[in-house]
Amino acid sequence: METKWLEDFVSLAETNSFSRSAELRHVTQPAFSRRIQSLEAWLGTDLIDRTSYPTRLTHAGDVFFEQAIAMLGQINNARALLRGKRTSTQTTIDFAVPHTLSLTYVPKWLTKLEQAFGEMHTRLLALNVHDAVMTLVEGGCDLLLCYHHPRQPLLLDPAQYDMINMGSEALRAYTRCDKAGVPDFVLPGSLDAPLPFLAYANNAYLGRMVDLILNDARIPLHFDKCYETDMAEGLKMMALEGRGVAFLPESAVSREIKQKQLARADGGLKQWEVEMEIRLYRERPSLQRPGKAVVSKLWEYLEQKNTTSTKLSQKPRKLK
Repeated sequence: METKWLEDFVSLAETNSFSRSAELRHVTQPAFSRRIQSLEAWLGTDLIDRTSYPTRLTHAGDVFFEQAIAMLGQINNARALLRGKRTSTQTTIDFAVPHTLSLTYVPKWLTKLEQAFGEMHTRLLALNVHDAVMTLVEGGCDLLLCYHHPRQPLLLDPAQYDMINMGSEALRAYTRCDKAGVPDFVLPGSLDAPLPFLAYANNAYLGRMVDLILNDARIPLHFDKCYETDMAEGLKMMALEGRGVAFLPESAVSREIKQKQLARADGGLKQWEVEMEIRLYRERPSLQRPGKAVVSKLWEYLEQKNTTSTKLSQKPRKLK
């Protein structure tokens, strides 16, 4: 039995909606339904009355709801107790970061940050987007760094979570190129000759970003999906092998672009790209959960830096 099954069940009991709970839990509805079914199989009884609408609990579900709340509370309390006994816990900043950002953005960002802010002790949890968000919500990290797009929001309550915009980057189509920088494949392809497509798995956040690009394209793109994974780094390696076109964050390919190993497959056109914010989140400190002093100090520094940068960008330039 997995803890996330309990969290899924509690969410479903509170929303009475599979689709709404799947959205809140950042998973597809089929995947969410399978996890509820796995919990029911483990317990050996039905928790959900699937003959009614809206969704409601069975009698067993009503009984188990209180038990699930209690079990989750005990698990979280035990984790907090054990973490409190770690000597380094109050001086280490725990980050939850999606895999792609952990490999591309974070190393350079931390280096620049330490040069200005000072040396830090950090622990990085590289996860998929859903698990990274849930790690913050469940108190398993201090800070969450992730991508954001208004049409694929993370649904973190602004009354409970603070946010700083750390910048943005584009998601674009790339492919292998020759030494002169000429790409192997060029968008948009055609019905008769679709381009080999290196795609993200359905549950990947960047995959949903690619779906936005494809759905909004004024000129349709013609692809033949030949490979699929949930890791941007995996798609990049396949693109380097000349296996097709992959949509990748620009920070993930900066070195390969300079070395003329990869090139843009979109001809430099913006109609086949999407801009994503890079956001940093924390749970807002309270009397009950004040958080770590080192995290508060870092957050104040980043907020001040962000405010200063915003003012400078808005300051009118003097005419020469």
